Amino acid sequence: MIDFETEICVCNSLTIKDIAQCIKENDFHTLEDLLQNSVRPMGDKCEACHDEGYYNDGLNLPMVLSMVKQNKI
Repeated sequence: MIDFETEICVCNSLTIKDIAQCIKENDFHTLEDLLQNSVRPMGDKCEACHDEGYYNDGLNLPMVLSMVKQNKI
């Protein structure tokens, strides 16, 4: 089970829960929408959260977006 308090975008101090909430509130459907949003910037500094994850654990922004689409968060 994934801990929803895990930071995904470490540079902006955003957890899975924070990112999922932003996706839902703003009806983002693609990674591009998420990265270009000005409501809650994310993935704009070190960019590790785009692919391998900050801790090289595979926890990343596309995973959170997918989990929201599947109603798992």
